[in-house]
Amino acid sequence: MTTMPVRDRVEATLRAWDGYERQRGATPVIDYDCAPLDPAAPPPTPATSRFAVLAGLTAVADELTAVADEPDCRADDRLRARVDADITYLRAMLGERLPLTDYIRRTQGCGAAGWPDDHLAAVGDRARASLADLGVDWNDGLPGQLARAEGILRRQDVPDAIEQAAAELEPLVRAATGTAAPYQLTIERVDVDAYWSYWLDGAGSAARLRLNRQRAEFTETQARVFALHEVLGHALQSASWYAQWSTVDDGAVRLLSVHTDTQVLLEGLAQALPLFVTGDDAAAVARVRVTHYTQLVRAGLHRAVDDGVPVADCVAWARQRVPFWSDEEIGDALTDRGVDPQLRSYLWAYPAGVDWFVALADRGDSQTRTAVLRAAYQGPLTPADLTALWPTGPTIGGPGADS
Repeated sequence: MTTMPVRDRVEATLRAWDGYERQRGATPVIDYDCAPLDPAAPPPTPATSRFAVLAGLTAVADELTAVADEPDCRADDRLRARVDADITYLRAMLGERLPLTDYIRRTQGCGAAGWPDDHLAAVGDRARASLADLGVDWNDGLPGQLARAEGILRRQDVPDAIEQAAAELEPLVRAATGTAAPYQLTIERVDVDAYWSYWLDGAGSAARLRLNRQRAEFTETQARVFALHEVLGHALQSASWYAQWSTVDDGAVRLLSVHTDTQVLLEGLAQALPLFVTGDDAAAVARVRVTHYTQLVRAGLHRAVDDGVPVADCVAWARQRVPFWSDEEIGDALTDRGVDPQLRSYLWAYPAGVDWFVALADRGDSQTRTAVLRAAYQGPLTPADLTALWPTGPTIGGPGADS
């Protein structure tokens, strides 16, 4: 009788959990499946309950803890961190609410100290300067001005514009990252009352891109930035990991979930990718600068609502710093980060990741930039891995408001 390896038991448990959530119409657990396909494998049987999943994951965690002191257990360290993230998130789904710092550390693998006001101000100044170069003012009319400067696309033209931009930019991304992995992309339109304008998921080398009709409006620049973020960032990167795992089994969990420590890499690099491959595109660069700033403002809201700051104070703080945000946008930012256990973890990866990768693009030497980008398309990197590749880089998750 053979015993299933620990990693395989984890993946089987995650598939059962994912099946359970999908079966009841809840948020899926697996965002992207990078495990090599086994056509002979039977479809996973959904778990009977979240408690059953928790029991299975806890048993694995106990087993991994028992061998923690054995030599050569680096793979087990990674596996233990992944299982702990899954357990932490599942407990949050069941009502447990850890302090934000602990929750982010155990799920996203980084700190949640936030950024000081002088850093936020400096990032904002750079964003305003980039917009000024395009003739766009920093006021409540910014979205309309920026859209006109970038060229508004008709909704029916958006999919073709994204595909064309992806085709044109693909050689640049492949040269920067060193990947030769193939990928296939399918674009769907959906109507979902959610915070996202688009969402990518998939399995193996095949990716599905969903455009949310309720929110997805694009300009020509946004189509290029989007192609870099979702298609040549997430889709190509995940396909590259799948290709790597198809030939080398390193014992890692190959099922990607947004509540785990791969997201700082995935979302950080995807947001900053234009700086690495299209630095001469002033409009795309301006988009990144604005994204960097607004993500740090969202991080401030994330921490504030978690600290119990009154909603009115949070709204006033956000309006002062981002005059072009609507009440709905500010309200959604507070709700997403304060209520939803998945988003309370996942949305922190955006400011933590973009701040680190923008700094790498702006201040990192060429050798380090190349090393990070190539490593990022070979396999998952945790925040600790990123720090090891660039030890003099900024603190991921921020140094704290008083630094």
